[in-house]
Amino acid sequence: MSVMNQTRVTEFFLLGFGNLHSFSVIFFILFLLMYIFTVFGNLLIIILVFTNVQLQTPMYYFLCHLSFSDLVVSTNIVPNMLGAVLLGGKMITYTGCIFQLYVFCSTTITECLLLSMMSYDRYLAICNPLRYFSIMDLKFRIGLSLWPWLLGFTLNLIAVLPVSNYNFCRDNIIDHFYCEVSPLQKLSCSDTTLVDMEVFLFSLPIFLIPCGFIIVTYVRIFLTIIKIPSTSGKQKAFSTCSSHLIVVGTFYGTLIAKYMIPSVGQTLLTNKMISLLHTLLTPLVNPIIYSLRNQDIKTGFRKTFGQKTFFIH
Repeated sequence: MSVMNQTRVTEFFLLGFGNLHSFSVIFFILFLLMYIFTVFGNLLIIILVFTNVQLQTPMYYFLCHLSFSDLVVSTNIVPNMLGAVLLGGKMITYTGCIFQLYVFCSTTITECLLLSMMSYDRYLAICNPLRYFSIMDLKFRIGLSLWPWLLGFTLNLIAVLPVSNYNFCRDNIIDHFYCEVSPLQKLSCSDTTLVDMEVFLFSLPIFLIPCGFIIVTYVRIFLTIIKIPSTSGKQKAFSTCSSHLIVVGTFYGTLIAKYMIPSVGQTLLTNKMISLLHTLLTPLVNPIIYSLRNQDIKTGFRKTFGQKTFFIH
């Protein structure tokens, strides 16, 4: 009987946002439109960079990787979430749940490292402009962009493999719109104490080291910008890294709110809203932030799709 109880859970039921009643269709359409614009915006940036010579610089090369990471995050989470919103819940297999958890955690780590690589790129461009292109050559930038993906999808196994070995002998209902470590631990009948400590000790340097690196590079960048004599020169230098700073603030803001601020007094709905910001809103606004005030992106769009555009002026 004990063995049967430990192996009976082969799929989970994602509750999503609970019973939305008559609002389910409205939220479904809203989230679907956000997802469509997320895919469109990030694919557009990738296409523009690959089809325009003036955009084939290190900064936009890293931006392509960030856009692809955002595509993976959204596509991993949103389709199941849409089903849960429209139908009042969505079944997901045990394998699918673990895979979703693995991809979500891996891309989160990858994005942390990618943002730190982008800050290093801005540091070289502003603090060492004469040697920028000789240092940031094609071979070096390919290496810098591959390491976040390799580390993200390998280091994450340290946290996900123990979770995949949990015995689930309780309810299979996950009160969330995607598979995450915390709700899986609540459903498990295994002792998760050791895994909790392991995940915490593993996650802390993964998030804090890239964040600390970004802070140090931007302190050096700001000190360099202050020494620029002309006001126009200062504005031009700051404009090249302002978009990245906004993206970093949005990304780490949601991570801190979700994982580092104590959850005491935090409702489940609040947790879901923060998760929604991280998995749907952030990938949506990233391409907007990088394109709204970026003249290179606008010029690339006109060259690729013609002069007669109605939403980029």
